[in-house]
Amino acid sequence: MDRLQNLLVLLVRPIVDEPDRVEVEASESDMRVDLELRVAPDDIGKVIGRGGRTIRAIRTVVKAASVKVGKRVNVEVAD
Repeated sequence: MDRLQNLLVLLVRPIVDEPDRVEVEASESDMRVDLELRVAPDDIGKVIGRGGRTIRAIRTVVKAASVKVGKRVNVEVAD
């Protein structure tokens, strides 16, 4: 689970203006990991991207990495 959290932080920090405010909270169940991403309010648009393209790409990379962990992963951006 820590690997997925670190990957998410690694992917998001370069695209935001305030990388120090990137936080990831994780909750884990038997077959699933939920990651909640928090960024500065001004950076939410950058993380989501035009039409949701950026967050969709981030989710794809994290889901691909979750195969090694053997669990499904869900990435949400907190308001």
